[in-house]
Amino acid sequence: MKTPRTAPSGLMISNLKRFVNCRRGPRSKRGSAQPQVMTAHDVVNCWIAGAHRAPLQHAVQSSSRISLFLDKSIAAGLLAVMIFTTLAHGAVEPWSIALFELMVVGLLLLWGVKATLDGHLEITIPATALPITALLLLGMTQSVAFTDAAGRRAGLSMDVEATRQTVTVLFFIGASFIIAANFFVTRERLFLLANVLIVFGAVVATFALIQNFTWQGRFYWLRATPWTVFGPFVNHSHFAGYMAMLVPVPLALMLKAIRGQARLLYGFAAALMGIAAIISGSRSGIISLAAGIVLIGFLNKRRTVGAVIDRAYSFRLSRIGPMTLVTLSIIAGVVWVGAAPVVERLGQAVDQLVRSGSPDVSRAMIWRDTVKMVRDFPILGAGLGTYYTIYPTYANTEELFGLDYAHNDYLQILAEAGAVGGLLTVWFIVAVFSAASRGIRSRDPLFAGLALAGTAGIFAVMIQSLSDTDLQIPSNALVFLVLAAVVSQAGDTTVAALYEEGAKREPDRAKPQERVRVSGLFKS
Repeated sequence: MKTPRTAPSGLMISNLKRFVNCRRGPRSKRGSAQPQVMTAHDVVNCWIAGAHRAPLQHAVQSSSRISLFLDKSIAAGLLAVMIFTTLAHGAVEPWSIALFELMVVGLLLLWGVKATLDGHLEITIPATALPITALLLLGMTQSVAFTDAAGRRAGLSMDVEATRQTVTVLFFIGASFIIAANFFVTRERLFLLANVLIVFGAVVATFALIQNFTWQGRFYWLRATPWTVFGPFVNHSHFAGYMAMLVPVPLALMLKAIRGQARLLYGFAAALMGIAAIISGSRSGIISLAAGIVLIGFLNKRRTVGAVIDRAYSFRLSRIGPMTLVTLSIIAGVVWVGAAPVVERLGQAVDQLVRSGSPDVSRAMIWRDTVKMVRDFPILGAGLGTYYTIYPTYANTEELFGLDYAHNDYLQILAEAGAVGGLLTVWFIVAVFSAASRGIRSRDPLFAGLALAGTAGIFAVMIQSLSDTDLQIPSNALVFLVLAAVVSQAGDTTVAALYEEGAKREPDRAKPQERVRVSGLFKS
């Protein structure tokens, strides 16, 4: 049986109360010999039902159409936000951050208008949203400060203003995650999201390669920059991490949901993004990309629930054939474009590893300094966003005084949020992979493919975060959380399907995501 489609969020219209029968009069009460006397309220209802039934129905239908239009507009708006943050150099500058926040505010306002028209507000909160909310509350607590009579400020954060700015950005990224979890809930919407990510990723990869071959020190051939950029990103590692999240999307759909000639287009997009990620020269990006592809191959060994395999050979061929072709295409493309710079960078890492015991000496020094910071702020950390402010106190060389990030997202969250932040990180990882384990077993090939793609993309970023700062970039963090929302939705839909079909396999482990419904807030 096919997985039932989930109704779009917020498209539920309250049932109109039935009017009394005006011709026959109101119904008599049970056991009463006399008919019930019509009240003034009944007369008004009869008048509405008779004289104004058509206008009322027309108004309800019009309201429903507007609500559906707003629903589609919010989903399209979130796609526009993802595209904008990527093209705006990852949204790392004040102007791009401000525009990103304004766009999200606009989407929230549209959601409020839609809830007003519907007469109720329905919000889906995935389990993965709970640790994000807890981290946001921790940051808000850190940003509280008190000023004494001497004008000295005291608080949990070592830099209250930096913490407040970081909490603000985290709030809007979290709001985008909630929007994705509520407006990308049908098979059509999820498939649209996947296709947009695939097409946009291929376009960005093509642009990045062209810009790299014609590089003249200017972003988009217009804006001068001293940085060694790649594509729309200031740092080549951020570009490689972005591609590592998107490559699993077409690859997983090829294995699970896409058949026929469409596989060629999906495979071409995956190969193009993989080539661009490797040509960027980011060693952490190359490793994370390889980790994502390997995880897809490993998870795809598990058969889909209820699938019947006639011949083992054909199963293995359908499983490894697309992955093998895409991998070989990536390697061939890198060799054709020019593999010498990539091999040289990898050789430098191996040489440093042999000489000093670390593939990157500067990163090893940063990590040692960050560990000292963690020891000084073990419980609640120094405050979200304060790494740039307090790191000079721990730096051993002047060259590292202006360091923005720890080049290890796990160490940085421990330094800024302490052991509490570390526990929240573990909570998020467990919640994501718990939903992924359910989604990959889905009977619906699309949900299984999306769960596999999201899991591989998230895993790739987690690997890169061991030595880089991918999740510190708003655009990459946004795509990361959208993938988490997709995985959560796929896992929740699988649970609903299993219960509806009467399959009671592992009921204790399959916990559907929490749904919060707030009704009547906009009724007079």
